[in-house]
Amino acid sequence: MKKNLLRFILPIFLVLLMTSFAWHKFYVSVTQIDFVPNKKRVEITSRIFIDDLEKALEKKFKKKFYLTTSKEVENADALIHEYLKEKIKISINKKSQNVEFLAKELEGDVLIFYTKIAVSKKINTFEIFNTLLTEIYKEQQNIVHTNINGNKNSFLFTNTETNQKIDY
Repeated sequence: MKKNLLRFILPIFLVLLMTSFAWHKFYVSVTQIDFVPNKKRVEITSRIFIDDLEKALEKKFKKKFYLTTSKEVENADALIHEYLKEKIKISINKKSQNVEFLAKELEGDVLIFYTKIAVSKKINTFEIFNTLLTEIYKEQQNIVHTNINGNKNSFLFTNTETNQKIDY
């Protein structure tokens, strides 16, 4: 009797247990920022899921992008650069910096962006503003790792935490 009851209750329990957890997509980007003094520049590498970026670009520019396909929009790189400049801003020594877009590459379902900032002086303060994809997903998290003047830091940016300042 107990054996039959267990055969009946166990599957019901397993189904209830499995259905109580809903699938939730994880919304994250990762950016690495390194000061390279011998090259007199700050190098920035950003990793963003391609489907999330396409959704943000489509919302902003009102067109399909088809990134990294044969149907990719003709001026995609320029529009991506415009989006990135709006969403990631950097100030060095309290002066806003021009971020130069270098290239993009695909790695699986992630687009990697390479950018740089020319820097000729010692970095005393470094300020980062990051709102990548927060207009699309309220759960978006943007992780930024920095290596400046030999000091490593990591920051978490969200739709409410958009700015960080580091003094050296």
